[in-house]
Order: sequence, then C-alpha cells, then structure tokens
Amino acid sequence: MSEKKIATRDSYGAALVECAEHDSEIVVLDADLAAATKTGMFKKAHPDRFIDCGIAECNMMGVAAGLAASGKKVFASTFAMFAAGRAFEIVRNSIGYPHLPVKICATHAGISVGEDGASHQCCEDIALMRAIPGMTVINPSDDVETKAAIRALVDFDGPAYVRLGRLAVPVINDNESYHFEIGKGVQLKDGSDVTILATGLMVAPALEAAKTLEAEGISARVINIHTIKPLDGDIIRKAAEETGLLVTVEEHNVMGGFGSAVSEFCSENCPIRVVKIGVNDTFGQSGPAAELLDVYGLNAQNIVDTVKRAVSEKK
Repeated sequence: MSEKKIATRDSYGAALVECAEHDSEIVVLDADLAAATKTGMFKKAHPDRFIDCGIAECNMMGVAAGLAASGKKVFASTFAMFAAGRAFEIVRNSIGYPHLPVKICATHAGISVGEDGASHQCCEDIALMRAIPGMTVINPSDDVETKAAIRALVDFDGPAYVRLGRLAVPVINDNESYHFEIGKGVQLKDGSDVTILATGLMVAPALEAAKTLEAEGISARVINIHTIKPLDGDIIRKAAEETGLLVTVEEHNVMGGFGSAVSEFCSENCPIRVVKIGVNDTFGQSGPAAELLDVYGLNAQNIVDTVKRAVSEKK
C-alpha cells in the first residue's frame, strides 16, 4: 500500500479526460458542482461535450437519459445525496426502467464528506441504487481502481452508479498484477480464521487491521469488493467455506448496503455468520472527516476489535 493519497473524485475527473481523448461520443453532465465533482477537468479539456445543467439534478438525469437514448456515452455527476436521493425517481423511471447506459458518478458519499454535515453525508445511496433492477453499483477503493472502473464503463451496456469520495485515500492497487473486472472481487491477503470483506475507502483500513490481527495470532483474509451489484458470489462463497466467518466493512448504513447484500447472498447460498461494520442506522454530524470516521468506528482499530470478538465467539 502506497503512502500516496488521492481522492477518488480526482481520479474520476482524470479518467474522464483520458477516455475522452480516444472516444468522441463521451458526454459529461454536471449539476453546478464541476469544481467539486472534478468534472471541471473534462469541461476544460472538452468544453463542447460538457453540459452544466445547473442546480436541477432531476432534470440532469432526464437530459442524461435522452442523450444516452440517442447513442451518446453519458456520465452524469453531482453529490451522492442529490444523485441517489433527490433524483431517485428520475433515475428509476427514466434510466433504470428503459435500461439506458447512463453512468451516474456520484461524489461526496458517506460520513467522510465531513463538515458539510448530515444533510450532505449520504449513507443510503448503495441501498437506493442496488434496489433498482439492472443497476450496476461500483464503489472503488482507490485511484487505480477508480480509473479502471471508468474505463470499463465507457462501453458498458446498461446503467451504473459509481460511488466516489471527497477524502484523499491511500493508493493500494498500484501493482502490475492488479486487474479490474466489473462484478469480480479482488483478494488482497490470504487468511484462514476470518474474512474481512471491504468496499470503497474502508479497504485500506481493512488491510491495516489484518496486519495488526496477524501480529496477534489471527489470520485474516482481506477481499476488496468493488462491485456491490452484481456481487461476486464465487469469491464470497469460497471465503465463507474456508474461513467460517465473514466481517463486512463499509462507509454506509449497515441497513440495505454492502453488508446487507453479503448477508442476503449467504443466507441463500452458504449460511454463515456475517458481522457488519458500518454506520449503525444513524445520521452523521458535522466535523473533520478523519475524526468522524473514528467517531463512527470506521477505522482499523474498530475492525480489529470487532474481528477479535467475532473470532472468540466462533471458537
């Protein structure tokens, strides 16, 4: 894991510019937040293919649907609270229902939005988006994975929601062996006592926690699940059978999110105990992002403590 930290929203902006150099059909929409979502990078490079829809997120999703129906490769961005929350009905009926290839790339998701507070800290977006039939949901862990996801989505046939963050996070996938594939998890560390399934910015703390656990005699497997829908059932089933205990980690409400998706899969395919770490059915509050992550237990130490309790109960 590199000491370098990059916010996935920055990676998104850079990837858009890169992809557009080779594909003239890419069009980017934003809702008056281009500087924050980093679509401003695309606007500067390709102003003729950028549309600022203003503070009208529902309208933006309708425009995105129309452009996609006419053959354009559309990326639409705003904050997660507005993309998944305010515009939900339009996303469902105008993008999801006709299964149009609009890529909704929402930034400023989760508690790590920080000082903007509960009104902007969207911890419900995964639940909302994965409930839409046919919607692919991706939550990349770092710079490398975000860029790979955007490249993969350019020609992807169908709607997709990509969850991006405001906070700079460690680069963990900067190795030659890394391979991104929609719907396939990535095992980052082997282990035999427990499997930690992490998504998004919680992947780095999961790796840190596994290192601490190893020193304390607990062998923890770590798997990065960047695609929450469709979920990689094969890697989860294998981990369940081989380690006998799963712990999910997400910067999202534990209800309806990543942990719920894993629990649903396991209840039908490989009944096993699933312990969920996330935001425990509460709203956020205003404060520095790093401090808020600690307040809500979204850190390596809480993962260590939770895993130790779960492993002791397993025995």
